[in-house]
Amino acid sequence: MAPTDEINTDDREADAGADPGTHRAQGPDHDTPAPGEPPRGLLGPAGAARMPRWLPRAVVLVLALYACFQLGSWAFHQLIGLLINILIAFFLALAMEPAVGRMAARGMRRGLATFLVFLALTIATVGFVVLLGSMLAGQIVDMVEQFPKYLDSVINWVNHTFHTELSRVEVQDSLLHSDWLQKYVQNSATGVLDVSATVLGGLFRLLTIFLFSFYFAADGPRLRRTICSVLPPARQAEVLRAWEIAVDKTGGYLYSRSLMALISGIAHYILLQILGVPYAPALAVWVGLVSQFIPTIGTYLAGALPMLLAFTVNPWYAVWVLGFVVIYQQFENYVLQPKLTAKTVDIHPAVAFGSVIAGTALMGAVGALIAIPAVATLQAFLGAYVRRYDVTDDPRVHGRHQPRGRGATARPDAESS
Repeated sequence: MAPTDEINTDDREADAGADPGTHRAQGPDHDTPAPGEPPRGLLGPAGAARMPRWLPRAVVLVLALYACFQLGSWAFHQLIGLLINILIAFFLALAMEPAVGRMAARGMRRGLATFLVFLALTIATVGFVVLLGSMLAGQIVDMVEQFPKYLDSVINWVNHTFHTELSRVEVQDSLLHSDWLQKYVQNSATGVLDVSATVLGGLFRLLTIFLFSFYFAADGPRLRRTICSVLPPARQAEVLRAWEIAVDKTGGYLYSRSLMALISGIAHYILLQILGVPYAPALAVWVGLVSQFIPTIGTYLAGALPMLLAFTVNPWYAVWVLGFVVIYQQFENYVLQPKLTAKTVDIHPAVAFGSVIAGTALMGAVGALIAIPAVATLQAFLGAYVRRYDVTDDPRVHGRHQPRGRGATARPDAESS
């Protein structure tokens, strides 16, 4: 038995002294490969590489995420118009919330209160459109009737200036038989259907906005309860606070701007009535609305139309209108607006103008209308949560340079130079 034990002992010692990598490679059932060999878990029956188990699942997951992204992008582009309409309706409902809330607090049903506010808004909008439409229609009729006189005056000026012998009959014949006029008439006739479709689309969009805004205003408390029901109590307080700030700023913006539009319209109406400019009421409403809901440059844009009509009466009247517009703009900026907007929408004119430009770039005319109340709401919400500190008495804060020798330390390079 001794020789056998010596042989086994020698074999175990040989195995223990052998190379570990070689010993692992010799085992046919061992999973650890030798150096330079692929992992045995990735080898097939014939020694070929096998796909990892996680790779098919990862590929399927990536394809599913890409498909969901494409589907969401397509749905967003298809619904962008509806989303913008809902956003407009939401801000309109926020603007009407103070009036509806006051009427509901006095015992009136919220749905009836919302209907009455909508009725007043509709009457005001229709009245403005009718006044403006009558003004434009009257001006078009007057221009058509006075067109021969205008043409005669232009022809006489051309003949006198350039020593020509033009006549109105020749000019009219050349215009009526010109190719560009015939093409313009044909294009206008073919574009009637496009204009009709645009008008119908605009009416449907307006109806959609009014419908959503009515539901938002009439069911405002229910909507707030629904949103708060899925949030913890701490988040509910934050949401209600943000909602209250949005209502205050949006409603305050609308009411303050409406009041300034009324004052501006009355002031311009008095001027236009004194000068004898036609359609003074419609022009006053136009100036009041455009000047207030388009900040900074709205007054000058709104004053262009009264200046044009005043020029047809007397060229000097246009100068009077321009001077009044400039003076009233300064009075509004430095006297009227600070008093009316101090407690409602107090934002810097540069911020207001920049927000309007950004809103126009994002959503066109709609963005221009809701940009200021949105920025005012964001500013008020951040002001309620951003911590502020006392400003130091450093003269540089107030735009004054600190004199040398009074606590100021000059730089060595400045002294040496």
